[in-house]
Amino acid sequence: MVEHSALDIMCLNKYCHSSSSSSSSENDKKDIAKDSLSGDYPKKNAEFLSAQYGTNLLLVGAAMMLANVPRTRVIKEEHLMSFLTCLMILQLIWMMWYILVRNKRKNSRTERDVHATSSWIRGGLSLLAVLSLIMDAFRIGYFVGEQSCVSVVLVVYPVIHATHTMAQLHFLWFHIKDVIKSFETFERFGVIHAVFTNLNLWCNGVMSEAEHFLTNHVRRLYVVGYENLTSVHPEALCNCTSSSCRLFYTSLSYLYPFNIEYHIFVSALLFVMWKNIGRTIDHSHPKKMPTSARNLVVGPVMGVLALGSTIGILVVYISNMDDSIPARASAVSMFYIYGIVLLAFMCLGGASGLVIYRLDHVPLDTSKNPSRQLDIELLFGSSIGAWLMSWCSVVAVLCTDSNPPYRWMNFVYSLLIVLEKYIQNLFIVESLYRQQDYVEKEDPEGNPELPPSPEIFSVTPASTPTYNGIVNQAFEPPDSPGITVENEQEENGQVYECQDVRKSSDVPLGNKIVEPSNVKRQVLKNISVFLIMCNMSLWILPAFGCRPQYDNGMEEDIFGFSMWTTVLNFAIPLSLFYRMHSVASLFEVFRHV
Repeated sequence: MVEHSALDIMCLNKYCHSSSSSSSSENDKKDIAKDSLSGDYPKKNAEFLSAQYGTNLLLVGAAMMLANVPRTRVIKEEHLMSFLTCLMILQLIWMMWYILVRNKRKNSRTERDVHATSSWIRGGLSLLAVLSLIMDAFRIGYFVGEQSCVSVVLVVYPVIHATHTMAQLHFLWFHIKDVIKSFETFERFGVIHAVFTNLNLWCNGVMSEAEHFLTNHVRRLYVVGYENLTSVHPEALCNCTSSSCRLFYTSLSYLYPFNIEYHIFVSALLFVMWKNIGRTIDHSHPKKMPTSARNLVVGPVMGVLALGSTIGILVVYISNMDDSIPARASAVSMFYIYGIVLLAFMCLGGASGLVIYRLDHVPLDTSKNPSRQLDIELLFGSSIGAWLMSWCSVVAVLCTDSNPPYRWMNFVYSLLIVLEKYIQNLFIVESLYRQQDYVEKEDPEGNPELPPSPEIFSVTPASTPTYNGIVNQAFEPPDSPGITVENEQEENGQVYECQDVRKSSDVPLGNKIVEPSNVKRQVLKNISVFLIMCNMSLWILPAFGCRPQYDNGMEEDIFGFSMWTTVLNFAIPLSLFYRMHSVASLFEVFRHV
């Protein structure tokens, strides 16, 4: 009886111990979950709050710009310039603080995201920055010529903008790849402030360029006899009577597109930096892609022809817009014919690339890459502008009562715009998400961009002297894994001779890379180069005044002048950004192939 009770007590104690251990384990799990939640909470909270701050900063700027339109002018231009100047000064202060903190921590290693940007992208941004500095110089010259009747803020703004451009360019070259791990909350607000400062500057450039183009458009309509237009005449050029002052004012319109593209690209790179704050970087060996230009003939030749034709079309189009109505109609028809041919070749090239990818089964790269993800999102987001214009044009062509000679050309051109963007987006996404064939491999001479050589199975460790393939056991190092593998292979009859393997593989000798020719790669490279130059052509035309959406008259008849102008002011900047972003993405495709 006593033993039985003892047994029961032992069983009871065991049960109680198991219960307490299970409950303690549950409590431990809750504590771990609570700790992880409390650890992630400040990060998510700072990310959410900084995103809201940036969004409201952009909305405040947009509200001020809308209140500064010529029809109302509730907010004067100097008020808007003061707001933008304050934003740039705050960003300058943050960048100076960031650089000083990094210089004090030279001994500590800063993680970097190698995918954030590349040297050629920063080189392109440097060129756009130089053109923006030239625009600032013209602005200073223009406002100095008007100094008797303009606010001093309009003179200070280009000076601060030039300083901001130079400091930001330095930041892009030396710090844009940094992965911030200290002062994360403060840095999130600093980076997002820089992102939306550039977006506000982009919006201001878009509004100024649209106002300038609309003024010229209304002037040309008056020339050809259209007088019943609801528009506001631009204000006089103050006291700008000298030829140099007018030259500065006229030159600004040709530099607006470069300044606009500069700010939108910088904001995209800074957004990637904001997404990388606190991120754990995968330290696997980065992949390098050599940009070989061998056998590139067809793509560059056709691209140069497209680019040369674009310049000719632009000159003829702009010169005919100030002429009679028949001359304007012929210029619009010429544009549509050119656009249809160019877009048809682009669709054919993109579709050929997709067919090649479908025939070549390569697994997709699913690794986390914020820069690539942002590229794809911007590609699709910026396509909306051109798609909106195209479908509005299709509706206008089908509903209009007029029958100009370019009516159905406009219809075909609009449908090809939709199809070309659809195919090109698929081609870019397919290319960027395919796994690489080249990986980084160090060369004895210091060249890191060698293709991977076939794996060579050696039965001899590098530290063991050999004689005619026979291992000298006297020099065998202790715990040598190479000899163990060799012995196991000898027992199984699986010994490979190095000489035979070298003969059967394409191994680079010295610095000379012996690479088998690949027709598919050459075709894809030519397609990429051709699409790059075609997108440059389709960016040049609307950026410098060739916009038949304003001049064909059909959309204005259906939607009204004010509504159609609003649509174009929204859609054309997105379309321009799409073309420039496609150039950057297609160059990455060229490097990936």
